[in-house]
Amino acid sequence: MYIEQAFKGLYDWWRYVLGVVIIFAAWQFIGMVPLGIAIVVKLFGTNMEQIPTDIPQMIELLGSNLFLFLMLISFAFGLLGVFISAKALHQQSIKMLTTVRDKIDWKRFWFIFFLWGILSSGLVLLDYVLAPEDYQLNFQLKPFLILAVIAVLLIPLQTSFEEYFFRGYLMQGLGVVFKTKWVPLLITSIGFGLMHIANPEVEKLGYIIMVYYIGTGLFLGVITLMDEGLELALGFHAANNLFTALLVTADWTAFQTHSILKDLSDPSEMAIAEIFVPVFVVFPILIFILSKRYKWNNWKEKLLGTVVEPPKENKILE
Repeated sequence: MYIEQAFKGLYDWWRYVLGVVIIFAAWQFIGMVPLGIAIVVKLFGTNMEQIPTDIPQMIELLGSNLFLFLMLISFAFGLLGVFISAKALHQQSIKMLTTVRDKIDWKRFWFIFFLWGILSSGLVLLDYVLAPEDYQLNFQLKPFLILAVIAVLLIPLQTSFEEYFFRGYLMQGLGVVFKTKWVPLLITSIGFGLMHIANPEVEKLGYIIMVYYIGTGLFLGVITLMDEGLELALGFHAANNLFTALLVTADWTAFQTHSILKDLSDPSEMAIAEIFVPVFVVFPILIFILSKRYKWNNWKEKLLGTVVEPPKENKILE
């Protein structure tokens, strides 16, 4: 069982508290140093009262590609913090944090990566054909090529950090503390949603968009617990952010990029489609497809069951 992987290492509650502190410091303090330096250099010799305080202001100051690069760097440091904490505090390997299988199943990763990448891109292109007035062709070759390099290299690190932290480290840690599965599933889903609360989308659409963020976290948590590993969550999240960054942008989103298309539509008019349809229609369909492909069973136990600590003689460090 996936959460029980934690019992193969050291799992005292204080280790997880310290680990979260280390991860947060690596992500939000050390990881933000390059962005802070870039802002100071850009403003050097000018009025320092002009220091940007939100994402749109930072993008205006630095340019979207440089801002995206520096912002994604912070997640790379966060991911490093997760792996260091798992190894140093818990004596836990990356494989143990990823899956119960003998090795990481990259076929699972690539299956959902291409499935969701093709499906989500297809839906955007279909909307472009049906309502071309809602879009502007935004393609510029040089900025797009720079964006593509940044996105391909760093977005998977960003999404992997979020998955390894929420669906991996926290899911396992909360599971061994509360000795149940639904509590870590719920807490990590809400935490994942709250992590996005400072995004420009929240200011534009209101807190109703948290339904989408928390719903997405719940979807990723369910497929992680049912599949006994992070591979599917890693693949879905990477595809979602990568294809979005390259294909379409908008002035009110966190990912404002030199993408192919720019969405000009009023997001408030699309709230139901953009928020509720994915959570209550698309994600359940994806869960159904994945459950059939990977023959998931014992749903109640895997999602709501108790976390049982194995006998000490069975705790073998990998």
